[in-house]
Amino acid sequence: MDIPKKNLNFIEQIVENDLKEGKNGGRIQTRFPPEPNGYLHIGHAKAICMDFGIAEHYNGICNLRFDDTNPVKEDVEYVDSIQKDIQWLGYHWANIYYASDYFQQLWDLAVKLIKDGKAYVDEQSADEIAKQKGTPTTPGVESPFRNRPIEENLALFEKMNTGEIAEGAMVLRAKIDMSSSNMHFRDPLMYRIITGHPHHRTGYTWKAYPMYDYAHGQSDYFEGVTHSLCTLEFEVHRPLYDWFIDQFADTDYRPHQNEFNRLNITYTVMSKRKMLQLVQEGIVTGWDDPRMPTICGLRRRGYTPASIHSFIDKIGYTKYDGLIDLSLLEHSVREDLNANATRVSVVTDPIKLILTNYPEGKTEILEAGNNPEKEEAGSHEIPFTKELYIEREDFMEDAHKKYFRLTVGNEVRLKNAYIIKCTGFKKDDNGIVTEVYAEYDPMTKSGMPDSSRKVKGTIHWVSVENALSVELRLYDRLFTVENLNEEKERDFREMLNPNSLTINTKAKAEPWLKEAKPLENFQFQRIGYFNVDPDSTPDKLVFNRTVSLKDSWAKEQQK
Repeated sequence: MDIPKKNLNFIEQIVENDLKEGKNGGRIQTRFPPEPNGYLHIGHAKAICMDFGIAEHYNGICNLRFDDTNPVKEDVEYVDSIQKDIQWLGYHWANIYYASDYFQQLWDLAVKLIKDGKAYVDEQSADEIAKQKGTPTTPGVESPFRNRPIEENLALFEKMNTGEIAEGAMVLRAKIDMSSSNMHFRDPLMYRIITGHPHHRTGYTWKAYPMYDYAHGQSDYFEGVTHSLCTLEFEVHRPLYDWFIDQFADTDYRPHQNEFNRLNITYTVMSKRKMLQLVQEGIVTGWDDPRMPTICGLRRRGYTPASIHSFIDKIGYTKYDGLIDLSLLEHSVREDLNANATRVSVVTDPIKLILTNYPEGKTEILEAGNNPEKEEAGSHEIPFTKELYIEREDFMEDAHKKYFRLTVGNEVRLKNAYIIKCTGFKKDDNGIVTEVYAEYDPMTKSGMPDSSRKVKGTIHWVSVENALSVELRLYDRLFTVENLNEEKERDFREMLNPNSLTINTKAKAEPWLKEAKPLENFQFQRIGYFNVDPDSTPDKLVFNRTVSLKDSWAKEQQK
């Protein structure tokens, strides 16, 4: 899975320069470091492709490390889902590590900082500490506990981890520079107390937990990471990352942090906090709801690993944040499914078509090509009978001149079958057309003398006798606002699309689909791309619309 240089030019240049200079003994080692506090989303997929892809491209290794320093929000459920998503994308880690593997080492290093006079225990409240940090243009005020004796700091730090100190009563802070222009240098927090939540791996062993800014860089150092690749919001954290490593690092080796732009997509929320809110409030059915930008949601909707890789290759990696059009992600999956998905016939709004001159009780078995883009895909059988279902929109009682589907006196070709000519129709008491009548030309089937005769319209169909009743879930954008980041004053739930899901329970499908497996992809002729939802049962298949055949959203918005 090689990475195009045009997309990773500035990162590749950094790596190649490091290799030329012989840094870190010529080793390339990256890591993907998710916090196990939620499911991965499409933004994480971009980071995964970067972290694993760079290592693969330069014959290095990439480890998976769970930055599990906050037991309040973390769960084994998330650990399992993250591993599944990475493997689904086609990547394999060299090792699995956890920040919790290093709790003792991190503790020991913190003790060393206290002994060196570079860390202290602060008993102020979080609000007091925040106020004393000042602003980017005004210096901070030193804590009254900043210069307490080393032995007292050591004793209090020990008590922070024994359960003797209440949660929130004390923190450990690094002693750096309260007047620094970099706010992150103004005595940042290193440890806080959490007593009420067991850690998913260590239980109640620890009561004092390291903060991310302290644990992250040291974990990189412990593991031998050479290139710590992060998104741009961590750029301002880099000096602190380096400061902590400077206190302990061997001069022959040190990890370096480099940043790339994060992924923002139109009509999409990328905040794990907001996604959790959507799940907890029942606005969506779960983390894997096909409207969610989570990897498991995209997978359930019908996106493929190849389509996600293609999308990420198209947008590339830069040093500038931007907003990517959701249509580009949809275009990427259309490209992949057009090349690979099997074509089938499903009638979404069925009306009965009766071929009046077709033999009663006869069933023909016809052949339908699986994919015109892929000759080796072969074909499958479809039954043809006297009574068929067609789309209601494929018949018009009073048609205009440019209508080339069924109307009285007009001819169309039934896909993979015969040319037919409409002869009449029937209405119910409400004036609704319930049946359409036509005659078929037996000489127009493939292989017959008139099989090459041209007509302007082709429609799809399903045999009434053999049709499967299926449920279609038609998904659309979850939000109606293009850039949610610009709507900071509004509750994001006010921008939800009320039509993000509609359900069709009257659709009819060809019987060949009965053996379709969960997550299998198909193109429904003339309708769109769908896949089999795991909610399907032996008695009823459920299909999710991945995307329509064409991007109709922009046109709808212009009406």
